[in-house]
Amino acid sequence: MIRGLCPPIATPFLNDEFSSQRFSDNIARWNSLPIDGYVVLGSNGEAPLLDDTERAAVIREARRTVPASRRLIAGTGRQSTRGTIRSVREAFDLGVDAVLVGVPDYYRPAMTHLVLRDHFLRVADASPGPMLVYSVPFYTGLPIDAELFGALLGHERIAGIKDSSGDLESLQGMIDAVRRAGREASVLIGNASVLAAGIAMGASGAVLAVGGVAPRECAEIARLAAEKRTDDAEQANRRLKPLALAVTREHGIGGLKAALDLIGWHGGDPRPPLQPAGASARAEIASMLKGLGLLA
Repeated sequence: MIRGLCPPIATPFLNDEFSSQRFSDNIARWNSLPIDGYVVLGSNGEAPLLDDTERAAVIREARRTVPASRRLIAGTGRQSTRGTIRSVREAFDLGVDAVLVGVPDYYRPAMTHLVLRDHFLRVADASPGPMLVYSVPFYTGLPIDAELFGALLGHERIAGIKDSSGDLESLQGMIDAVRRAGREASVLIGNASVLAAGIAMGASGAVLAVGGVAPRECAEIARLAAEKRTDDAEQANRRLKPLALAVTREHGIGGLKAALDLIGWHGGDPRPPLQPAGASARAEIASMLKGLGLLA
């Protein structure tokens, strides 16, 4: 089981090259905060913009810096089944604890329920270790529904799902699918707007971009929800929501990296064609950070 808060961390660059020093500096600081693991090479890690050599360097540096007591999860999705299998095997060879595999979305009309099921099961057959499937319809337009997830849970190496839909009905469907399967599997919340509600429903943890900027706040919301202090959890979630939106849908990777810069961490510029946050976006994010007590 993968539980708790595992933020999908940013990949810092220096002169458009991956900076292992800045990356390890950030992880060293996160290691002192209330998180349970890390996701590297996710959407927020700009994985689609990295080449294979860089992706290996990111995993290698993360494995060197992340303590064994915390989970290291790597995004390994590719457009082909063959490419995904290769990426999964390489990630485990480099020491990850689990992999995160999204849907191949380029040929979207061809990605039927049966095609996706076959893809994920073939990857799981070849995987040396646990695999999470990743549903992020905001980017892919291809949500993984509870029926498909339930079918995948018949495979022992399918360890769970990251559901970034922000849809509580979808999240409940995933939790129910695990119960029907009669086995342990993780349902991880990928959208901060439903963190409190999702934990209260029985989700096992969260993979949130804002968790890399405000990990204490995310951990507190999860704690309150787990303790059934529903009103307190929802109130705290509402306070966090504007920042969560700013560093994801509203200002994207540029916003996330700007937030890290503002709190004194290594964010820097995204890799082109992504653009850094402009002055007005940075001012907006700074105001939100101050409101949460994260910036003086």
